[in-house]
Amino acid sequence: MGGAVSAGEDNDELIDNLKEAQYIRTELVEQAFRAIDRADYYLEEFKDNAYKDLAWKHGNIHLSAPCIYSEVMEALDLQPGLSFLNLGSGTGYLSSMVGLILGPFGVNHGVELHSDVIEYAKQKLDFFIKTSDSFDKFEFCEPSFVIGNCLEISPDCTQYDRVYCGAGVQKEHEDYMKNLLKVGGILVMPLEEKLTKITRTGPSAWETKKILAVSFAPLIQPNHTDSGKSRLVHLPPVAVRSLQDLARIAIRGTIKKIIHQEALSRAGNGLKNPPRFKRRRVRRRRMETIVFLDKEVFASRISNPSDDNNNSEDMEEERLEEEEESKPSELKPDPPVNFLREKVLSLPLPDPLKYYLLYYREK
Repeated sequence: MGGAVSAGEDNDELIDNLKEAQYIRTELVEQAFRAIDRADYYLEEFKDNAYKDLAWKHGNIHLSAPCIYSEVMEALDLQPGLSFLNLGSGTGYLSSMVGLILGPFGVNHGVELHSDVIEYAKQKLDFFIKTSDSFDKFEFCEPSFVIGNCLEISPDCTQYDRVYCGAGVQKEHEDYMKNLLKVGGILVMPLEEKLTKITRTGPSAWETKKILAVSFAPLIQPNHTDSGKSRLVHLPPVAVRSLQDLARIAIRGTIKKIIHQEALSRAGNGLKNPPRFKRRRVRRRRMETIVFLDKEVFASRISNPSDDNNNSEDMEEERLEEEEESKPSELKPDPPVNFLREKVLSLPLPDPLKYYLLYYREK
């Protein structure tokens, strides 16, 4: 059992380590990972392991290692407004991070085999929406989960811009997975012991790229009914947002712009932002192998010459670390203020309308 990066003390430190190891490479992916605390998707008695770069499984509940999720997120090349299908959606952790990038006009669907896991995912999603301050920093594309075997999706389903499969795909199912994509779409899945990115460049044209050597548990084959027929999985319809919901999105967006302009105005008047808490620099390491329990994942990073650090760089990083440690420690900053919530609550509006604008959130 091992991990690709050092264990963190909290979610931010885990993300710092993933960035240092070059698993997280883009700002959008970093923002999504920081916005959702991985520990929130663990059962309480297992949270001590939440910030380790390890997979976790308890019964049917399962989370892949953070380094795998970050490689998947980077490979999907997510953009606002796209449609996403998560095959084996599990706890909803990945789907929720994707939803932060897709925004209010995206599509976010998941298929999960186990009903108890879907119930768990819905609970975690509800907890995130109601309690996390991160929710107000984004316009969220809420995931919708359906139960069923992802190899039994109805043939009349819509195609998607982005598809991820979280189980090992047998070669005979490769074309089935490809047909779920729109032209220009991206599919990421474990195929023949490799995490693979497939881009559909035309009606019958594809580009394939191998990302990591992995070993996922294989897809579970469908169980046919007594009549010999499979149980087709019908994906959620692509719903059109109501005028009321569109107004809420527009109002929240306008308030966020006002908050941003006020912040710029304060900065222009010479008001300094509160000091940021300094994190200790993490020395970059080159890791060749990742091994996980229960046949979940064995991954070896594909070598990249840019990952090699010479000794002088290591010495310079050590020197900087020592200098930072020798400085007087800064006071821990106050908890961040949810300016959107404060602004909404200060508006001269009836309370029910304020609560609607806040999605009836508890915080």
